[in-house]
Amino acid sequence: MKRVFSLVLLYSIFTGCIKRPHKITNYHIKSRDKIVNIAKKYLGKPYRYGAIGPNSFDCSGFVYRVTREAGINVPRTAIAQSQIRGKKLSVNELRDGDLLFFDTAKRGHVNHSGIYIGNYRFIHASSGNAHSVTVSNLNGWYRNKFKWGKRVEKSY
Repeated sequence: MKRVFSLVLLYSIFTGCIKRPHKITNYHIKSRDKIVNIAKKYLGKPYRYGAIGPNSFDCSGFVYRVTREAGINVPRTAIAQSQIRGKKLSVNELRDGDLLFFDTAKRGHVNHSGIYIGNYRFIHASSGNAHSVTVSNLNGWYRNKFKWGKRVEKSY
């Protein structure tokens, strides 16, 4: 019993002298995480052609507003957004916060944009059934309309 007590006493003395790491309270959030968090706060806001928020959006107005709030400047229209610098990403290369571009009319050019949120899902201002900012699946109706993604990165 004395031996156990001695070991516990020694353990508590030595562990009390060890410097414990400080809790990290101030850290950098990468822009893609920030973009997704900002985008999600607009879920359910109504679709309105030409609107850039904060109370209603069209698709590119939504992407424009969210990225600007994250401190990143992108053009206003979906087609111009699709032409920003960077590699064109396939579905398998996407990461949270990447911008997505679609040809929903199947006319050979980009006419819709959104933001990837992971697990083959994206958030966008839809003029379809939801007629609001909503989450859709890339494996559903949008599967054969997806053109490419683009990555915008900035650390804070």
